[in-house]
Amino acid sequence: MKVLWRVTKEAKKYRGYLFAAALSTLILTGLNLFTPRIQQLIVTHIVEGLTDETVRQVIYLTLILLAIYLIRALFRFLSNVLAHKAAWNIVQLVRMKLYSKMQTFSTEYFTSAQTGDLMSRVVNDTATFEMLYAHIIPDGIINAITLVGVTIILFAMNAKLALLTCIPIPFIILFGIIFAKKIRPIFRGVQESLSEINNQLHDNFAGILEIRAFGQADREEKKVFEKLAEYTKNMVRGLFKSGIFQPSVEFLTSLGTVIVVGIGGYLAYGNQISVSHIVGFLFYLGLFYAPITGLTQLLEQAQQALAGAERVIEILDTPVEIKTEENAVPLENCEGAIEFENVNFHYTEGLPILKNISFRVRPGQYVALVGPTGVGKTTIVKLAARFYDPVSGVVRLDGHNLRDITLESLRKHIAFVPQDTFLFNCSIADNIAFARPKASKEEIIKAAKAARIHDDILMMPDGYDTIAGERGVKLSGGQKQRIAIARAVICGAPVLILDEATSSVDAETERMIQRSIDELAGTHTILAIAHRLSTIKNADLILVFHDGEIVQQGTHEDLMKQEGLYRRMYDLQSAESQAG
Repeated sequence: MKVLWRVTKEAKKYRGYLFAAALSTLILTGLNLFTPRIQQLIVTHIVEGLTDETVRQVIYLTLILLAIYLIRALFRFLSNVLAHKAAWNIVQLVRMKLYSKMQTFSTEYFTSAQTGDLMSRVVNDTATFEMLYAHIIPDGIINAITLVGVTIILFAMNAKLALLTCIPIPFIILFGIIFAKKIRPIFRGVQESLSEINNQLHDNFAGILEIRAFGQADREEKKVFEKLAEYTKNMVRGLFKSGIFQPSVEFLTSLGTVIVVGIGGYLAYGNQISVSHIVGFLFYLGLFYAPITGLTQLLEQAQQALAGAERVIEILDTPVEIKTEENAVPLENCEGAIEFENVNFHYTEGLPILKNISFRVRPGQYVALVGPTGVGKTTIVKLAARFYDPVSGVVRLDGHNLRDITLESLRKHIAFVPQDTFLFNCSIADNIAFARPKASKEEIIKAAKAARIHDDILMMPDGYDTIAGERGVKLSGGQKQRIAIARAVICGAPVLILDEATSSVDAETERMIQRSIDELAGTHTILAIAHRLSTIKNADLILVFHDGEIVQQGTHEDLMKQEGLYRRMYDLQSAESQAG
């Protein structure tokens, strides 16, 4: 009920459709309850003997019955259409809410979450809401009201027979409760198995080159088979338990019919009840047990739907770590001054990544972060962009605590170029203009020239209209890096963050990228992580990190005069370069 109530909250926007569908359902149920009475009257007239008057009555009742069937068909149509319209709109709404919620999660969340699982929750698990609102809830209403209405009618017709028909109900209820507890975990396993299939397929399609290069196609095919087999196993387990449950309920309900026929026949033999009453009772008895059987079938579907709903709600109710604070204000104009004051950070409690980091970057200054792998450089730039919040200490932009700035305005003032460049499967021009979709062709070309990629683009088959391919697979690493820099330049952000922008390119491309970075210095505040120290000689300030701390800082010339980590790293790289 807790899950169902939480799910119901998502339907508020479409309660008008749901109310109209419910009203149609109520009218439909009322017509269903009235139909056996008309049938009973027709049978009574036939049993008692037909005369001219009774023939007219039978014809009149038959026309009423036809009208009821026509009206019932109309309201069945309205009930189905309105419920489905509401249900699919709710599915769309929940999918968008789910996607929007995922957009607010921290970068750390996506490093641990599996893409296939997130896709499965957005596409597959949300589809169960359609089953819930278009089938389970409307049919549940029909069956519940029908059951109550028929029960009242049966007791009004013959209380003794009615009591006898209720004998199987406690057993059905007990059986249903046990079934629900057993089946929900199985159907949750089904949804999770489906998610695992999506994960495996996503990884295999994304890594198809590596699979082929290392001759692992058979092994990966076996993994996919195992995931599919696990899904099938869980589904068959659920269907097996349903296969026991449904026939058992049908058997218990049929016992009620046996009781009525046997006891009713005995009462008719003793002239305690008429044959027409027994016939009418049997008509209503069909209506009495049909909703019970229907409710038990809905119980199975509900467990499957709620298993999917639980996985959706897990995401919707996940607390957001990085969000716009309640009193945050937009930063209208940004000069690009960055300050870290006593910043500490860890991903895992007890394993510090940054220890009491403090430094200042003036507007337009080019600052390079260097040091061995795993000392916290990437964490620094992600804190500066507020992909994470510090555990303690403050990160400021133009003197404002980043927590006091709305995320939307903060993102407009900071352009981030990650080490692992991601390009969308669209044209080169669209990739460059991603941050400014309305940018003109001239602005796109200007940004491309600033990133030293314009000439390369002109040599591509369709120029700026060339499709980059999924993740930019059709381009070289250097081309992708320079397109990413152009994408950062065109958005006009005063702060430019580069996470090892030259790490995966050749020496000539590295020089081209470095020239573009040097030209951007002065007009942008640049915070750059560098692996090759030869590329940062022109930096205004170099921060040297080791074990989560700043151990040296200064210009290239200053640091080369000091005995320390920077000079040792530089000399080692120079020796390796000469040896190569």
